[in-house]
Amino acid sequence: MAAQPQAFTLKVPEQAIADLHERLGRTRFPDQAPGEPWAYGTDVGYLQQLVEYWRSAFDWRAEEVQLNRFPQYTVALCGINLHFLHVPGKGPNPCPLLLLHGWPGSVFEFLELIPRLTDPVQFGGDPEDAFTVVAPSLPGYGLSFRPGQPRFGVEEIADCVTELMYDTLGYTRFAAQGGDWGASIASRLGYAHPASV
Repeated sequence: MAAQPQAFTLKVPEQAIADLHERLGRTRFPDQAPGEPWAYGTDVGYLQQLVEYWRSAFDWRAEEVQLNRFPQYTVALCGINLHFLHVPGKGPNPCPLLLLHGWPGSVFEFLELIPRLTDPVQFGGDPEDAFTVVAPSLPGYGLSFRPGQPRFGVEEIADCVTELMYDTLGYTRFAAQGGDWGASIASRLGYAHPASV
């Protein structure tokens, strides 16, 4: 019997955010390498601005609100708790679409795209073109990671997301799209699971 997904809402503990801000405030920067900026690595001035942005300007709570607008779940699969978005399409026969992010990416890459795929009418499109979107946080990334968990290569991730789509969610046929690392996984899906993709 397939594992049952559990509803998930992102809520980073305030203590974790405060700890991150404190650690970022203690960052020790190297001196700038000689020559043109970026010639021998990251420009130190750019890095200082980036760290300060994460320390004082990045709004964790606003990002949580954006992600939590979509139905999210976790499910025990392949020895991990896999996090995924599962957003039903608004149309007569939405095609299930597996969206696979890249490295070092996350499902946040898809937040502006998902409404366009699931509800094309809202954007002047045809309801016949609607997709039901499934966007997992790939094993080992972001919300599908815990210290000490098994490590996954392309083959293992492809098998895991196929199990999510087929066994957990009941989609016997689905489309897949991936960028960067996700493109390799999508290619592997087509090779290893051609009857499903």
